[in-house]
Amino acid sequence: MRLAVAATAPFGADVLERLARTHEIAYLLTRPDAPRGRGRRLGAPPAKEVAERLGVPVHQPERPALPDDPADTIVVCAYGLLIPAALLGQGLWLNVHPSLLPRWRGAAPVERAILAGDEETGVTIHETVEALDAGPIAAAEAFPIAPEDDAGAVFARAAEVAARLLDDVLPAPSFVPQSEEGVTYAEKIAPADRELDLHDPLDAWRRVRALSPHIGARAELHGRRMLVWRARLDDGAFVPEVVQPEGKRPMGYDEFLRGVR
Repeated sequence: MRLAVAATAPFGADVLERLARTHEIAYLLTRPDAPRGRGRRLGAPPAKEVAERLGVPVHQPERPALPDDPADTIVVCAYGLLIPAALLGQGLWLNVHPSLLPRWRGAAPVERAILAGDEETGVTIHETVEALDAGPIAAAEAFPIAPEDDAGAVFARAAEVAARLLDDVLPAPSFVPQSEEGVTYAEKIAPADRELDLHDPLDAWRRVRALSPHIGARAELHGRRMLVWRARLDDGAFVPEVVQPEGKRPMGYDEFLRGVR
């Protein structure tokens, strides 16, 4: 089966790489290169980096558009733009969503699941429709969120599950309507979501896990602003483990404390 993939973020890049092992990928549809890092130099989206390494043709229109290169199905995974109705009518679009829909429709389902203390999440393969993550479902599979899991671990598990579900679905997809009961929305992570409330240890611990390793939670510790990349709960107390003071490299919290002394 000849597929196209619409992906931008690391999760989409992971799914693209897994699909390319068992399917011919006609092309990648991804977003344009964008400024990255402190120098704000143009950098390729993670999915483009994978596609170029695999020899997959890359298309980067400002707005979603299909090249003159037919594919049986377009798999959408962390693309980052809504597909307009005119394009949805040109073929079958299958969306890979890392949650158990209808819970956590929207931009940040993995992060919001961890922040909410969900004990499980999963992957849903559904038909892409105009309404956000509301299309009929072709397949879904749940898996647990372990207490030690951060968002990176959940995304990695989700990519593995997604590739397997797609292998099962793609030859002959069939759909059941998605329920409108139990709908929740996973809003995009905003700057305020990154701030740790150290008076609420449970929430702070969840927040660090939800935002690691791709975003980072912020806190002030010993008078220094820093990112907290890993932490644990110790008898209900929040204990940082890996931190990154402003302008410094990531380091163990014990190493940071030695510098404070």
